[in-house]
Amino acid sequence: MSDEHDARAREGATRDHGGDEEVMDAEVVEGPGPSTDGAENGDGAADQVERDLDELGQAKRERDEYLELAQRTRADFENYRKRVAKETSDALARGKAELARELLPVIDNLERALGVGVDPSAHQALVEGVAMVRDELYGRLEGAGVESFDPTGEKFDPQLHEALSTKPDEGTEPGVVLETVAKGYRLNGQVLRAAKVVVSQ
Repeated sequence: MSDEHDARAREGATRDHGGDEEVMDAEVVEGPGPSTDGAENGDGAADQVERDLDELGQAKRERDEYLELAQRTRADFENYRKRVAKETSDALARGKAELARELLPVIDNLERALGVGVDPSAHQALVEGVAMVRDELYGRLEGAGVESFDPTGEKFDPQLHEALSTKPDEGTEPGVVLETVAKGYRLNGQVLRAAKVVVSQ
């Protein structure tokens, strides 16, 4: 009797006081929540795209910097080339002007010598005038670092001498300069013109 009473009490506890609807206890089972894998993957892809865009922007900036540097270097070189060409041209013009100024007095002396005329009595004056012009030319050349050399009596040197002919000469060993037909000239030690000579054989 006691057991039957307890069963009925438990059944009454499960029914609603007002009527037919039966309320049953439900066990709540916790399951996995909504998946976040897709969101995480989406965030990773967005981060990668952002990094790629940053790298692309950096590459463009570097490209622009290198291009600007190359353009500046090219412009600087072009300016340098023009400046050197102008300086060279100016130096050449100054050299020509200086040479002309140095030779003008020599021309004056030549004109004076020629102005003596063909009078036989003026022969000595003409000779002296030409000698004066020659000496003045030598002086101008020496002032510019040019010097003449006469190798008569020296051993023949093909780097300094140009043999016009050879001839025998008693008492002289072969290969010696017997006569200088035209002097040689040097500028600061460098041969401008080899001496024209006759060499013993």
